[in-house]
Amino acid sequence: IKNYDLYDPPEKWPERFDVSHWGAFLAEDETGRPAGGAVVAWDTPGMALLEDRRDLVLLWDLRVRPDLRRQGIGKGLFEAAKAWAREQGCVRMKIETQNINTPAGRFYAAQGARLVLTDGHAYGAVPSLKDETMFIWMLDLT
Repeated sequence: IKNYDLYDPPEKWPERFDVSHWGAFLAEDETGRPAGGAVVAWDTPGMALLEDRRDLVLLWDLRVRPDLRRQGIGKGLFEAAKAWAREQGCVRMKIETQNINTPAGRFYAAQGARLVLTDGHAYGAVPSLKDETMFIWMLDLT
């Protein structure tokens, strides 16, 4: 199990990017504890994956607590992210995963996203990630 927060902790995102145009969504369990969350990046200068486009949103993070997976929480968060993106005028959502995260790939495919790019050299500058392949998915929001 890979801990993505070791490579890119959420508290560091505002140091790297202007997050003022980002959307964040929280799902809670029946006790009010966090069950999952999603973050989408939009209109963020310097974020290469957004291609300097205002009609494109990037699903930056989506996670569900392990004990609550496969109960529709991820789908609800994904739907909330899509709705927010449409409100911003976005027509497409880009999603980045890695070849080692097969469950995420299956999830995004089930949500209608299509795999548009694989890049086996995308993470070469990070020694611990050099063997991973970047997958880029795209979802039409119109």
